[in-house]
Amino acid sequence: MTSQGQSSSFPSDDNNGQSSFRGKLLTIDSKLGNQDVEGLKFLCRDCISHKNLEESSSASDIFDHLLAQELLSEEDPFFLAELLYIIKQKSLLRYLSQSKEQVESLLPTRRRVSLFRNLLYELSEGIGSENLKDMIFLLRDSIPKIQMTSLSFLAYLEKQGLIDEDNLRLLEDLCRRVVPNLMRKIENYKREKASQVVTRPTDQELESLHQREEGPFSHSHIEQLLEALPEAGVYRMDRKHRGHCVVVNNHKFTSLSDRRGTNTDAEDLRHVFEWLGFSVHVYHNVTKGHLDEVLQEYKCHPGHADGDCFVFCVLTHGKFGAVYSSDGTLVPIQEITSHFTAQQCPGLAHKPKLFFIQACQGEEIQPPVFIEADAVNPERVSPSLQDSIPDEADFLLGLATVPGYVSFRHVEKGSWYIQSLCNHLKSLVPRHEDILSILTAVNNDVSQQADRQGTKKQMPQPAFTLRRKLVFPVPQEKLEQ
Repeated sequence: MTSQGQSSSFPSDDNNGQSSFRGKLLTIDSKLGNQDVEGLKFLCRDCISHKNLEESSSASDIFDHLLAQELLSEEDPFFLAELLYIIKQKSLLRYLSQSKEQVESLLPTRRRVSLFRNLLYELSEGIGSENLKDMIFLLRDSIPKIQMTSLSFLAYLEKQGLIDEDNLRLLEDLCRRVVPNLMRKIENYKREKASQVVTRPTDQELESLHQREEGPFSHSHIEQLLEALPEAGVYRMDRKHRGHCVVVNNHKFTSLSDRRGTNTDAEDLRHVFEWLGFSVHVYHNVTKGHLDEVLQEYKCHPGHADGDCFVFCVLTHGKFGAVYSSDGTLVPIQEITSHFTAQQCPGLAHKPKLFFIQACQGEEIQPPVFIEADAVNPERVSPSLQDSIPDEADFLLGLATVPGYVSFRHVEKGSWYIQSLCNHLKSLVPRHEDILSILTAVNNDVSQQADRQGTKKQMPQPAFTLRRKLVFPVPQEKLEQ
């Protein structure tokens, strides 16, 4: 029995255009049974609204929702291929010009179905009718007396908040009592989930490491963190556009000194990120009110939905964990980054968000005429850099210097940090280096620079909660120097 009770007469796969693709989808629909449709609805719970799923009675209904949300297209049918692979309808992949091997090779980087939802589906396949009765019996006081399948049972537990991706205690107890052989799937899930998270340094580690001149993240420290990344795959970089890059460039201030050389940094950032495929927007001499408007605009920007990534650069004066607007207001870096959390900016959820800050973070040093410092009103207390990024995944913050130290800017050639960042993006992106490797090279480069007397040094500092490697695709066009 098919999901729509239809005959086997469908449009030819050889037809051209959108009707041909819809014909293929209708063919796939005709070969899926009611149990398959239930599986598809369950696997799509994170991307299709509950109301739309409830009203979907066939696979083609689900396909319509995926098409409407641009999660499925003739040019990119991978999400459907992933769904068919999970529900073990691999023979239908040929209608999407995909093979089992192709799907398996792309899953690490293009997976849309979460590990948690995949686990629940796999568990449902191992929970037979008698097992399900036993589980319902154990939870009788919490489960409504309605007919349930193993999938609807697990969906109910999730809906009631009894289980989630970080809380499997109830599920483990049920499986241990009723279907012990399923415990292996849960353990595999835990291992795979753990491999996708890069452990962040503790506050104590940051404080103790900060006592050293090279700052919290030395070259060797970042190399150790990089070793944790290969198993986690890479971020997707094949959507409709690369994303937006915002540059806030403060040269003149109402009450602070001018930042000569900053326009060189701003222009070089524009040049490099446009080369990488970003839509770059530069704002000059931004007041606090204007900054709030810019943050609100990009927090709600509709273009994020089709973008791969987001970049926000700030070139200004600063001090401990904060930067200055052009009208002299001190703005915490955390206030900037918090606009782009998954809750505040859903369009950037699960996508890398990069923030580069060229500003001092502490004690001002009187340099010679060729070099200026971006420090204002030195303080003596160093907060943790991790406080400046949200406590969730997919953020990277690159600071020109460690807390408590100045950063240097040549009055004509631009800042040491931004110039090194641009140069290393230009040289290492074509070599397929990931962003953390590039920032490690920037650290090494800037740490070896000094003023004419050889007495002024600088060490940049990254902090991140990236879950995967971030590798920018190599641009087709050569970068004009």
